[in-house]
Amino acid sequence: MWRDKMSQTVHVKNVGLRGVTVADTKISFIDGDNGILLYRGFRIEELANASTFMEVAYLILYGVLPDKKTLEDFENRVMGARSLPDYVVNNLRNLPQNAAPMDVLQSSIAALSMSDPDLNEDSRSANVNMAIRLLARMPVLVAAWHRISQRLDPLPSDDALSHAANFLWQFHGEKPDAETARDLDTCLVLHADHTFNASTFACREVVSTRAHMYAGVCAGIGALSGSLHGGANARVMRMLLELELEKDIPGWVKRELDGGGKIMGMGHAVYKTMDPRAKFLKNMAERLGQKTKQERWHELSTQIEEYGIQAFRDRGKMNILPNVDFYSAPVYHIMGIPFDFMTPIFAISRVSGWCAHIIEEKFADAQEKPALYRPKAEYVGEYCGLTGCEYEPIEERKGE
Repeated sequence: MWRDKMSQTVHVKNVGLRGVTVADTKISFIDGDNGILLYRGFRIEELANASTFMEVAYLILYGVLPDKKTLEDFENRVMGARSLPDYVVNNLRNLPQNAAPMDVLQSSIAALSMSDPDLNEDSRSANVNMAIRLLARMPVLVAAWHRISQRLDPLPSDDALSHAANFLWQFHGEKPDAETARDLDTCLVLHADHTFNASTFACREVVSTRAHMYAGVCAGIGALSGSLHGGANARVMRMLLELELEKDIPGWVKRELDGGGKIMGMGHAVYKTMDPRAKFLKNMAERLGQKTKQERWHELSTQIEEYGIQAFRDRGKMNILPNVDFYSAPVYHIMGIPFDFMTPIFAISRVSGWCAHIIEEKFADAQEKPALYRPKAEYVGEYCGLTGCEYEPIEERKGE
């Protein structure tokens, strides 16, 4: 609570907008107390078990599940939009080879906007067209940069492969087995949307100014790159790699927390129980580890989870549990994804949710919310009354 120094009005301040409702959405719903995540009303567990990422992307964009013919048409539209303009590929070749993949992705999305034929038409149909192109091209961009950064040529798309399988083919240069492709597809389903998280809110805030969809997605990528958001999975994998040979996990957990450190991938701003997405990824990490004889990553993760939960409880923190990043890191590592490409894969999925939120923001009923986000801030700087502080000419100011 604070008092405006000029108007003397009393306000309640909620730092970081935690718990503050800023708009309505029909796209996804979270019940953090009970560990529930819904996309357009459907439980994430059912979608992860029975659906595909293309079907989920359609559901998120259009608000309904497609029939077989509609889904085929949608998949064909996405497939037909996969190719990158030559100038974008040439731009990739000119970038420093040590450039961060998320920075490359953000700059390349901005470059793609310049040739999108729907960029200057702000209708719903034009925005859906742009969303389909972004959905199609983001995995191609990530895979192309991985190849180019290794001094290899990008590979063409294979229209016989699914969305996830084609990405793995273009990324690794080998056709994936059906089980691995299905596992990645499930990961994409799990990451597709998560209400007003930091990156989604960044997208919506930017397009509330009437900026175009690509500008909003670039903002989302920038927010996702941070270590407290999507970048957390890369930090989880770094942690696991550093602990690969550690034999005293309880001791490490205690030392880390006693020293004021964090256990990456544990805790969530919303969930007070285990993240429902993490449950799927935990099982996936175990199965993939057994399949590839890389059981150590699941074993290590579960030990850190067990001892971490207990250590947090000993410190009076009862709800610090694994989030989606904690187990997505070993899953992607076992799939052969370098840790600095783990967050771009998050973006490959989340772009479906970003685009749906951008469309929802752009075409919200004017009576439901103001056109532009404009929060207030508490000024706590120098204050000399309504007349302002006295300005001294530079020659009269005394040095420190």
